[in-house]
Amino acid sequence: MSTATSPLATPFPALPPIGGVTLRVARARYKNWDRCDLTFVTLAEGTAVAGVLTNSKCPSPEVEWCRRALVLGRARALVVNAGNSNAFTGDRGRAAVEAIAARTAQAMACQPSDVFVASTGVIGVPLPIDKAEAGLDAAFVAESCGWEAVAETIGTTDTFTKGAFTTARIGDRTVKLSGVIKGSGMIAPDMATMLGFIFTDAAVDPAFLQSALEAANRQTFSCITVDGDTSTSDTVLAFATGAAGNAPIASFDDDGADAFAAALHDLCRQLAHLVVRDGEGATKFIAITVEGAESDGSAHRIAMSIANSPLVKTAIAGEDANWGRVVMAVGKAGEPAERDKLSIRFGTTQVAEGGLAVAGYDEAPVAAHLKGQEVEIGVDLHLGEGRATVWTCDLTHGYISINADYRS
Repeated sequence: MSTATSPLATPFPALPPIGGVTLRVARARYKNWDRCDLTFVTLAEGTAVAGVLTNSKCPSPEVEWCRRALVLGRARALVVNAGNSNAFTGDRGRAAVEAIAARTAQAMACQPSDVFVASTGVIGVPLPIDKAEAGLDAAFVAESCGWEAVAETIGTTDTFTKGAFTTARIGDRTVKLSGVIKGSGMIAPDMATMLGFIFTDAAVDPAFLQSALEAANRQTFSCITVDGDTSTSDTVLAFATGAAGNAPIASFDDDGADAFAAALHDLCRQLAHLVVRDGEGATKFIAITVEGAESDGSAHRIAMSIANSPLVKTAIAGEDANWGRVVMAVGKAGEPAERDKLSIRFGTTQVAEGGLAVAGYDEAPVAAHLKGQEVEIGVDLHLGEGRATVWTCDLTHGYISINADYRS
């Protein structure tokens, strides 16, 4: 973890244990550091799994491995490596993933396809198999640990540990959902964010879990951006152990299905917001809502155009009420928009309507709003019913410093 904590950081919450889940961490020493960098999670027999994975055309071998394993819908273990993404490493990278899965499967007396693997860190350096295997051997015999130790172990440039918790009522049972996530830069997910792992004791059919996770992802992880760059390693996995003993959920017709899906959405939203709050160099958390678009998809694309604009993000970093940059970002999105119908607000202050600054526009309340750590931008196209909200952060000198020095 980085030493300079983000000013937008929130304390790590008290996450309860999840039945059927055991957490361990160990030192594989993938980099020259004295910290745990390998996470090993064991899962009860019969655990269902779902996942959303990067749409990058240059995915890591870990992403390809998980994509194949997800088809089977079951999991017994999760291994996460930090400090080396193992992406763009050819046959050597694939061999490392296969070796990790095989060694873990032997220790767990399960199939290699029951083992899910994720890695994060520098691209282009093959994951050293000897270090991975030594780290696994240490993890197999390590004492179990808590959620925050896992959140710290999976981090790279993160400045604070990130976790969230919620519950849902299914019949006469209260089920728990806990999650941890890492991510700070290279965040513009086309599916999910860097690496996120969700665990629940609910009994859920793999197909339903997949459907619910995909739906949650569309309005959470796929609605955040730090820098407009989609990672080669983006992975979010959800594991359902069934330890709560509820009647299994297989469709939205089942008792408690809506409540579970809502809880999963809430957990994903919490985790996604934490990633934005740890955006590299960030000092402002920015919510951008676009409404009145021709469709929800169009609204999302316009909102992301605003969120990824360096000019918008630097203006907010400088607390400059330059709403003209929002107009620019709407116009360049390539989506239906009519200049003379456009409305823009900062916080609760309307700054532009009908293609013009509002009559008697006073910049003072907008400037005051921008001095806070929480910034809201609203755009109304007045064309239809489409609506979307995305979240981003400002762009500061800190982002440049972190990424200019990253490999060193």
